[in-house]
Amino acid sequence: MKTKSILFIHGMFMTSLCWENWVKYFEAKGFKVSAPNWPGRGEPVKALRKKHPDSNLGGLTLTKIVEHYAEFIGNHHENPIIIGHSMGALVTQILLNRGLGAAGIALDSAPPSGVFTTRWSFIKANLPMINPFISQNTPHLMSFKQFQYAFVNTLPFQEQEKAYARYVVPESRRVPRESLGHAGQIDFKKAHVPLLLTAGSLDNIIPASLNKTNHQKYNTSGSITDFMEFPGRTHFLIGQSGWEELADYCHVWLQKQNI
Repeated sequence: MKTKSILFIHGMFMTSLCWENWVKYFEAKGFKVSAPNWPGRGEPVKALRKKHPDSNLGGLTLTKIVEHYAEFIGNHHENPIIIGHSMGALVTQILLNRGLGAAGIALDSAPPSGVFTTRWSFIKANLPMINPFISQNTPHLMSFKQFQYAFVNTLPFQEQEKAYARYVVPESRRVPRESLGHAGQIDFKKAHVPLLLTAGSLDNIIPASLNKTNHQKYNTSGSITDFMEFPGRTHFLIGQSGWEELADYCHVWLQKQNI
């Protein structure tokens, strides 16, 4: 493998802290790892919660997030492997679509514009963010009950509590709403660097079937686009017990790519 830099991109309701185990894992494999926060996420989790509702957060958009990471890549010498989770995985897809990145891994990706499902778990878990009757200027702090359903639905209660306390922060409603329009579009026919999309079989907020549809959209690209569904995994597959299985799979997949 030629490329030894990895850029991790977190998703909604999280900071880069969610990658703490993955950073250590890939550093131990000899990679140079970066995990910068989304704009406005530079403070500790407790401090970000204390600021809720933060009007500055209410103005954060998907476009600003994508530009933030595009600028980060542009300021570094080596074109990195990009690994994103959830909305961060959609950002990964968008960056690859722009010709950035040496390879990409999209873990339980939020769907690009036009990729949709009517599955109830998807609608229920996302409704607090996309409900048109709630102002997009008002940030949302996911309740523990909402987090249980959307992220950690099958995990032991103590593991759910620990994850919520350690990682969850308020989020801008503008980010997912903008993903439904032009900002979230992907040219699926465009050639791209190797891309792996994954799904958790027990994911409520981004059902595995939705990730499969996302993957199938790339059929005419002519580029390497792989898919793997992990049985028994929730949306929080990057942090739930046994995350090493997923990290191992990603590492082996990267070793197989000629990058």
